[in-house]
Amino acid sequence: MLSNVEDLKVKLFADGADLPTMLDMAKKPYIKGLTTNPTLMRKAGISNYREFAKEVLEEIKDKPISFEVFSDNLSEMTSQGIEISSWGSNVNVKVPVTNSQGESTEEVIKHLSDFGVTLNITAILTTEQVTNVVKSINPNSSAFISVFAGRIADTGRDPIPLMRSALEIMKQRPKTELIWASPRELLNVFQANEINCHVITATSDILKKLDLVGKDLSQYSLETVRMFRDDALASGYSI
Repeated sequence: MLSNVEDLKVKLFADGADLPTMLDMAKKPYIKGLTTNPTLMRKAGISNYREFAKEVLEEIKDKPISFEVFSDNLSEMTSQGIEISSWGSNVNVKVPVTNSQGESTEEVIKHLSDFGVTLNITAILTTEQVTNVVKSINPNSSAFISVFAGRIADTGRDPIPLMRSALEIMKQRPKTELIWASPRELLNVFQANEINCHVITATSDILKKLDLVGKDLSQYSLETVRMFRDDALASGYSI
């Protein structure tokens, strides 16, 4: 197990939609890109999609940022993708692997990929989906493939075999990069690194734990005991 963040081969992308946090993360040299999605934007109170994106892109110009299409209509998805890609040279267009009716977005992926749009295909949870997406991507176009390893783990399944399989499938498209999406703990960063996954996205609450990497466990134990003691005293407990 690596004990130094600087030795990681996997690229860290910060996931979120709070502008101050995004700007703070973008300044960190170990953050290589950023991602967001409509759910995170809604939680952050964003009401105007375009204005928010333009505000972010005014400040962050040197790292890739993913913004997602949100139409359920495949044709409109394509139009939105072309529009979003025009907002900046560092913009990646997120396209879900299906719409909310379960219809495959393969034709959207193919059209945008042929058009030269850098895509981030998201919400993938099966190897079959990876295979179909890879077939739809233009061999000359760059793309990220986001497999939601955290959600796979939430179902009691080990995501690592699926992630390894995804890497094998993606060799058909050398310009694609695998994203370990929806991590649940900092350990996932090191697991992604171990299997040579290209990228892992993580929210700020996970990324903040990078300061703990390599920490002496005996010292950490003592700090934990002191935390319990301080909270007991502050609460005025007695038996």
